[in-house]
Amino acid sequence: MITVEEALKTILEGIHPLGFENIPITSALGSVLGEDIVSGRNIPPLANSAMDGYAVIAADTSFASKTKPAVLDVLEDVPAGKVATQPIRKGQAIRIMTGAPLPEGANAVMRVEDTEAEGNRVKIFVAAAPGLDIREAGEDVKTGELVIPRGSVIRAAEVGMLAALGRSYVSVHQRPVVAIVSTGDELVEVDQAPGPGKIVNSNGYSLAALVLEAGGVPLQVGIARDNREDLLAKFKAAARADIVISSGGVSVGDYDLVKDIMAEIGSRIQFWRVAMRPGRPLAFGLLEGKPLFGLPGNPVSTMVSFEQFIRPAILKMRGYRNLFRKAVRATMVEGYEKKVGLKYFLRARVEMREGKYVAALTGEQGSGILKSMVLANGLVVLPEDVAAVKPGDEVSIQLLDNSLDLTSAPGYL
Repeated sequence: MITVEEALKTILEGIHPLGFENIPITSALGSVLGEDIVSGRNIPPLANSAMDGYAVIAADTSFASKTKPAVLDVLEDVPAGKVATQPIRKGQAIRIMTGAPLPEGANAVMRVEDTEAEGNRVKIFVAAAPGLDIREAGEDVKTGELVIPRGSVIRAAEVGMLAALGRSYVSVHQRPVVAIVSTGDELVEVDQAPGPGKIVNSNGYSLAALVLEAGGVPLQVGIARDNREDLLAKFKAAARADIVISSGGVSVGDYDLVKDIMAEIGSRIQFWRVAMRPGRPLAFGLLEGKPLFGLPGNPVSTMVSFEQFIRPAILKMRGYRNLFRKAVRATMVEGYEKKVGLKYFLRARVEMREGKYVAALTGEQGSGILKSMVLANGLVVLPEDVAAVKPGDEVSIQLLDNSLDLTSAPGYL
């Protein structure tokens, strides 16, 4: 039996980022960029107005005031998307909208609030300095500039910048295909009524959802029955994926055949059993260089094992540098006793109270209590050498989602 840290090190050492693919930028959110994005154009391409108002020559307004406005002749209106048909000369102005190119001869824009239209003329009540309310060409991005470096995670801002640069497709690391094999004679599909001794295959669906959340592509291979022939067929079908996950059949019972099947299809078993609870009976091997995980069958064990080992593996394949969930320190609401020698992952509800995180367990902590995961937004991580924690003790929490990042009011209040 090895530690969680040893298991994670073994897994990640053999995993490398996948190759690249060109995809539409509308599908690239959350992907890792596989190329440097260098601008082939200035943004904005021309100097333009940052305000609705009047393009002017600053010197014409140098003595303007409320009591003695500068009065200029208005040549024309220039809305966004149009350009002026004539240059501005001394004593002249052009009415201009936000984003419209600056007319030739102008060097300032006077916002409409500081003016008063009077027929074909305009009164200017404030002196304008050269450059006032002008966005210069290339103010945002200059031609030849490295705008987004390779290895960046694409967010909404990056998608917008790619569009602004005229890039409808972009090179990113591929998303790994993750095959999911659920094992057990007791399993039925979700739309079947479970008869005596049967249970619904919830693991296949929770795993698929976890894979999607991590940015992988789930491939449901189906339920493999507890016999050599069916298990072998399902694992061979799964072997075309980038990662293979099975749930169930890795313990020590007479029908726990997954480890044997993993060996038979050529998987080199790296370890079996990890010093953790839940999730101790976990097998890991490599099949033609592809990671193969044999997870325990209890639903909480399956999900906790995924969080510790498979999520980081998927993210590393996607080219991510940061592979792990956020961790915080929190105060325990209640106490808990555990077995020394195993790292425990306790399901908890974490909240912010008076500027500090507090954690309350979500009830019964058995590995078959799926509701304990439904109620949880974090895992209390208790090290191997800890025998118990008391109410008020500070513990490490591995967050399971971003619920603590969301608030009922804007964060700037």
